[in-house]
Amino acid sequence: MDLDNLHTFLAVAEARSFSLAAERLHLTQPAVSKRVAALENALDQRLFDRIGRQVSLTEAGRVLLPQARRILASLDEARRTLENLSGQVTGPLWLATSHHVGLHRLPPVLKAFTRAYPDVDLDIRFMESEEACRAVAHGDVDLAVVTLPESPEAMLKIRIVWEDPLVPVVAADHPLALEPANDLSAHDAILPPAGTFTRGLIDEALARQDIRPHRILETPYLETIRMLVSIGLGWSLLPRTLADASLRELSIDGLGSVRRLGSVIHRERSLSNAAQAMLGMLPGPD
Repeated sequence: MDLDNLHTFLAVAEARSFSLAAERLHLTQPAVSKRVAALENALDQRLFDRIGRQVSLTEAGRVLLPQARRILASLDEARRTLENLSGQVTGPLWLATSHHVGLHRLPPVLKAFTRAYPDVDLDIRFMESEEACRAVAHGDVDLAVVTLPESPEAMLKIRIVWEDPLVPVVAADHPLALEPANDLSAHDAILPPAGTFTRGLIDEALARQDIRPHRILETPYLETIRMLVSIGLGWSLLPRTLADASLRELSIDGLGSVRRLGSVIHRERSLSNAAQAMLGMLPGPD
């Protein structure tokens, strides 16, 4: 069984898309389709149903999925163990990070790391924090640096690196900025999507104040939220580090929260020398 084909099967199964799997693997979509077809021929089983643009696992695919994960995880574990014997910091390092952390927190760390360890093949995958934690749990990446979950899964080990206060903000000419005593519930809010770690913290903060926004516009990117707030389309809770002259921080007692940003690794997986070096370069908590 060809391992590249098995890797490709796993990527398609998790992305539920041949095109997304191709992006993740840095391949063309025809190359991904060819690998999956080769695996199906080798096993004499159809692994995916393709109905229009929808991709789903067949019964054979569902049986193979956990086995494929175990096979590839065992091989990765063996590779890391052998590489670690040399003591050298080389080889691949799969790092997942969110757009916000990757843009505002990681650049100096990545710059220092690539200069200190030029022989490491660094593969950075940008994804939502929730997806990154799942990727660590499944063994798809070595570590993640993201917004940390309040209640991480048992197999995940987290370390707080940065505290990230969330504060209520509006545009400088928004009615709430001119009359801060106005009720936030009477105005639209612009927030991260429901189900995200950050939205969970915001919902808890709003519930404590019994604030129910008139309407909620959702977008996953905090920089986009900042832009929408800055032009007066609503209020939000944003990291204080994103505040600029276009925003006015509201002084409302008790309305706010603190995100924890940091590293996520799998408790039972051996870390490569490269992963350990990356963790060692992350700063201590703010």
